[in-house]
Amino acid sequence: MTIEADEFPKSANARSDGMVDVIIAAWNRADTIERAVLSALAEPEVARVIVVDDASTDDTAGRAASMDCGAERVIVIRQNVNTGPAAARNKALEAAKSPWVAILDGDDYFEPGRIARLLAYASEQDFIADDLLQIPEGDIGNEKPKPMLSERPFEPWRCDFETFVLGNVSRPGRNRKELGFFKPLIRRSFIEEHGLRYEEDLRLGEDYALYAKALALGARFLITPALGYVSVLRAGSLSGRHSKQDLERLRESDRRLEDLPNLSAAERRALSKHYRSVDARVQWLEVIEAVKQRNPKRFVTPFFRSSDVSRFLAARLTEQARIRLLKRAKESFR
Repeated sequence: MTIEADEFPKSANARSDGMVDVIIAAWNRADTIERAVLSALAEPEVARVIVVDDASTDDTAGRAASMDCGAERVIVIRQNVNTGPAAARNKALEAAKSPWVAILDGDDYFEPGRIARLLAYASEQDFIADDLLQIPEGDIGNEKPKPMLSERPFEPWRCDFETFVLGNVSRPGRNRKELGFFKPLIRRSFIEEHGLRYEEDLRLGEDYALYAKALALGARFLITPALGYVSVLRAGSLSGRHSKQDLERLRESDRRLEDLPNLSAAERRALSKHYRSVDARVQWLEVIEAVKQRNPKRFVTPFFRSSDVSRFLAARLTEQARIRLLKRAKESFR
């Protein structure tokens, strides 16, 4: 079923035997959307797959709709204006009817049996997040995906607000393993009770902001070993392209989280640390712009933001200098 964004029928039926609605926000994913949708439809516990086509310029919507084959398990909502992944997911959440919601990106896919394995933990949880299985796009079919957090088995553990926020602090020289990358199974009654939605001004870190707020509101958030969410690593993906404005908006979302009541001193320190880590990335882009403009004052100013920022900038500059030296050395031996 393909409909326009403002025409969604609020009384649309879900399969009575399905417990989960899978929501997919997709933009120009005609090359991968069929794989994503089919992987979700293959799960017996999935009632419907709700795809929000965020004003794609390719045939994302058509290819997603073609997967339904008359079963009315695929709902495709077409947006006329690109609003970003947060707003698109909110549109999908409005359409969701099942007790649980699962998030799936349009270029990722589920391994068979993932939803059943997640639901096995569902009785006492509001969010169940399994470790991501990651694989470069070119290796699909040739290599096995590898877990993001740990290749060693671990016992499922309950994540709290402080641990989650600190688990999203980037560190120079370390592969990114932020907990905000997770695509959990979410109890829909919890987000409805608390009026939770993605922050629509964010085009980066919208998952982090939603999960952090849910934890601050008392969500029971379980982290398990990998159960079958495959995250495909693509060159030039949206998650890898951050504008300065994207980072500034993510930084300010920490300020909004600080306004939540009943945060402990340790939780506020964690937020402050995350804020500074995002600010360091903002200031790095400021340094790059200063170099391009050959503006010494603008170049120096970010180093006085904080000790965390100055250390981050020094590390990045050292890294860039090393890369350039190695490049020149290679060129000299040609």
